[in-house]
Amino acid sequence: MKEAILYEKKEGGKVKCRLCAQYCAISPGKRGICAVRENRDGTLYSLVYGKVIARHIDPIEKKPLFHFHPESRSYSIATVGCNLRCLHCQNYDISQYPKQHPDIPGEDMTPEQVVREAELAGCKSISYTYTEPTIFMEFAYDCARLAHEKGIKNVFVSNGFSSPDATKLIAPYLDANNIDLKGDDDFYKKVAGARLQPVLDTIKLMKELGVWVEITTLIIPDYNDSEEFLEWVAEFIKSIDIAMPWHVTQFYPTYKLLDKPRTPLKTLRTAREIGLKTGLKYVYEGNVPGEGGENTYCPSCGELLIERFGFSLTTIKMKNSNCPKCGAQIDGIGMP
Repeated sequence: MKEAILYEKKEGGKVKCRLCAQYCAISPGKRGICAVRENRDGTLYSLVYGKVIARHIDPIEKKPLFHFHPESRSYSIATVGCNLRCLHCQNYDISQYPKQHPDIPGEDMTPEQVVREAELAGCKSISYTYTEPTIFMEFAYDCARLAHEKGIKNVFVSNGFSSPDATKLIAPYLDANNIDLKGDDDFYKKVAGARLQPVLDTIKLMKELGVWVEITTLIIPDYNDSEEFLEWVAEFIKSIDIAMPWHVTQFYPTYKLLDKPRTPLKTLRTAREIGLKTGLKYVYEGNVPGEGGENTYCPSCGELLIERFGFSLTTIKMKNSNCPKCGAQIDGIGMP
C-alpha cells in the first residue's frame, strides 16, 4: 500500500478522491469506484502500488500508436482495476477484478525494476495499458519519472476519464497517449458508467500540454455507428488538430456485450471516409489486418508511405519524416 495522491480529507473521516472524473467521496473502510483506492481511518491508500498483474513487450502499433516511433517496442504493464465498467471490456478479467474480489493480485515490482526490464529488453518506451493507468497513477508516475531520466519514453493507453489535476501531474513525463472516445454522453452513461465531457476535456488538455495524442473509437453496431456521431467525432478532432490520428476500430462480442455482431468492414470504411472528408489527415481502420485501412498515406499527394499488416510494418517509403514524392512532412514523433 501507498498513500494516495490527489485527495482531500473531509469531516467524519471521509475523503474525496480527485484522481479521476468520478470524484469519489469515500467513507472510512470503503473503496472508490475503481475498487483499488481505500479509505483507512481517514487516509486514502492505493492498493495497487507495484502490484503488476500483466507485463509484456508489445509493438507500439498495438496501443495503437501509428505516429509515435513506428516499429519500436514498448514494455507494457498494468495493475488490476478501472474507474469505468465498460460492458464490452476486452480485459475485464483484470480491469473489473477488484470489484468482484477482496484481494489485490499482482507481482510485486518497484519502479526501478520496471525501468530496468524495459532497458534490458531494448524498449523505446514504457506503456501503462491493459487497464486504466489513471487508477495506478502513483506507480505510473514514479515509473515515468525514472524512465524519463533514463531517456525512455512513456505512453498511456487511457479512457481519458481523468481529472485535470491528474493530467497536469503526469503530462511532463508523458510522451504519448492513445485515448478512447467511445460514444456520446448517453453511451458513456449506459455502457461505461461515466460521462463524455471529462474525456473531451482530457483530450484537449493533453494536447495543450504537449503530449502526442491519438484517438480510438471502437465502433459497436447500433450503439455508436451512426454517421451523425462519427461526423461529430471527426469535427471534434478537427477542432483540436487535423493531424491527430483517429483509429476507427472493429468491435467483436465480449464480456457482457455479446448480443451484437462484429462491426462490418463497410462501417469502418464509412467512418474513415467521414474522417478524411472532414479534413483529418490520418484515419485508420483497426482490427481488420490486410484490408488496407491501416496504411499511412501522404495527406498531400496520396502516396503510400507506410504499409501495415496488423502490428507489423511491411513497407516504409518515408525519409526523414517526409513524403518521397511531394516532400510533405508527415506529422508524428520519431517518424521514419
